[in-house]
Amino acid sequence: MVQSLNTKALLTLASVIRRPSLLVPHVSLDNVSQLNYSALKESCGVRAVVFDKDNTLTAPYGMEIHPDASRGLEDAKSVFGSANVAIMSNSAGTLDDPEYEDAIRIEEALGIAVIRHNEKKPGGLDEVLGHFQIDDPAQLCMVGDRLLTDIVFGNLYGMLTVHTLPLCSGEENSQDNKVASVLRTVENKGLYGSWFGGRYLLNKKLEHKFWPGDSECPLKTSDGTQQS
Repeated sequence: MVQSLNTKALLTLASVIRRPSLLVPHVSLDNVSQLNYSALKESCGVRAVVFDKDNTLTAPYGMEIHPDASRGLEDAKSVFGSANVAIMSNSAGTLDDPEYEDAIRIEEALGIAVIRHNEKKPGGLDEVLGHFQIDDPAQLCMVGDRLLTDIVFGNLYGMLTVHTLPLCSGEENSQDNKVASVLRTVENKGLYGSWFGGRYLLNKKLEHKFWPGDSECPLKTSDGTQQS
């Protein structure tokens, strides 16, 4: 699948320049299996979890769960119920996915819905709220590997945002969208690199309506093991 130009991300750049804290996730993890879904539900006011797909749950354009993400997806479904966990992708479920063929295949393979949406992240809020029948975006958790799309999307609307590192590298990542791959590297180095700008931004996380903060409610498990 070839992704079309993400005009929404380009248009949102002006907002990011004015408010660079939109790029800063509430929580940063290696992968989705390190997220404490029980705490997310019980202590953060979250009712549903939205995952990015490529390099968050699967290899780029893959149809099977990645081994490093398998435990996390199962935990999310166990804690929230499969109906309250879904994928919001900028490939599957969009106009780049004719007749939503890839979305259907992913739903069958992963056991969760792929939200259909015409506007790519950081657009598409109405479709997400409508899918879960939720009125308050603060009751959603957005999990993804892209700062400029996934994290900005969540932060723009007050969601709890969780950033993960890309699942794949080297040959395993050979199918990744080249533009996305370059931008992801720039984004991550800009935020997490050892320079004053990144360190400054990491201390400027946006407040979340319900989550009391990492000191009172840490959401990262130590090793990604199954949660009770």
